Amino acid sequence: MPSGRDVAARMLVCLLLAQRPSLAPAARHVETRAAKSTLKLPCDIYAAAKTPCVAAHAITRALYANYGGPLYVLKRTSDGALHAITPVEPGGPANAKDHDNFCAGSFCKIHRIVDQSGRGNHLDTAPGGGSVPTADRAVDASRESLVVYGGSKVYAAYFEGGMGYRNDNTSGVAVGDEPESMYMVTSGDHFNNGCCFDYGNAETDNNDDGAGTMEAIYWGNVNIWGSGEGVKGPWVMGDLENGLFAGNHTRQQPGNKPLDGLRFVAAMVKGRSGNHWAIKGGDATRAGALQYMFEGPRPPGYEVMKKQGAILLGIGGDNSNWSVGTFYEGAMTSSYASDATEERVFQSIVEAKYQIAPTTSRRRANSVV
Repeated sequence: MPSGRDVAARMLVCLLLAQRPSLAPAARHVETRAAKSTLKLPCDIYAAAKTPCVAAHAITRALYANYGGPLYVLKRTSDGALHAITPVEPGGPANAKDHDNFCAGSFCKIHRIVDQSGRGNHLDTAPGGGSVPTADRAVDASRESLVVYGGSKVYAAYFEGGMGYRNDNTSGVAVGDEPESMYMVTSGDHFNNGCCFDYGNAETDNNDDGAGTMEAIYWGNVNIWGSGEGVKGPWVMGDLENGLFAGNHTRQQPGNKPLDGLRFVAAMVKGRSGNHWAIKGGDATRAGALQYMFEGPRPPGYEVMKKQGAILLGIGGDNSNWSVGTFYEGAMTSSYASDATEERVFQSIVEAKYQIAPTTSRRRANSVV
């Protein structure tokens, strides 16, 4: 019997096909390593540890070995056409050739980042919120290209301020003080001190609903709330609402060291009831580089979480959208993952072999958004 995510993927493709004839998945003719590795992909690893993904988002690759459905949906501005980009084969990298063919001679935005988990937790451009009342813009789909798996060209979601994605009506995402774990792969050299380049759990009403109503990964060098060691960052921190925190200190957190000079960063945040959470990070290209930035109680006032279960990317909970950053892949679970599980997930990230493209990978931004 097909899994829930397989059925969801097929349904989404069928829906897109009904809208636009061009949305048929491209022929899977590019050779990849997907079936050659003995290592499972991130959401296979979480599932094997009985902490399954409730959301799985990636521009670069499938996060399940048997996933061959849409990764993201392009929108071409010249005619408004939509087109789903799939892996070149189940479990493989995104089909950049299909992306290039569809966008040739035009400008494309990432219209939707598809949830591979089968729960339908897709990310669309974020509506306005309490901080910025206007809707966010979609990212330029071809702004940055890179290479995975030793030679497969793929694209990224490159945020340049005023851009964000969100889903306020999710399925299976932790609420209240329930446990959860999440990870994100991002760019180590594309960040700023604007609020807030987040990926994770947020409010469902797009407002600041107070301390503990968020639990999301943050990457950047904001230091007006909490921060890690030093003064420049960048740091992996958690956005718990009404503050970014590098641990349980409301100002500088000893032990949370900046991850400066890295090109690709893996970031993790997890929390559970009983006033306990953890932050991890490391060089996404180097085996054994994952390290604890913090583990212990939350900051004062955040002992009991009030999570609401929305998912956001690139913005703060109230649609604060002044940050820049890059999203390659990420996933969320509704359980507190073990260290051993997270080490295996990190190794899977390293096995993806993230690297910059051999030619200029970040083209000048297109003025049409």
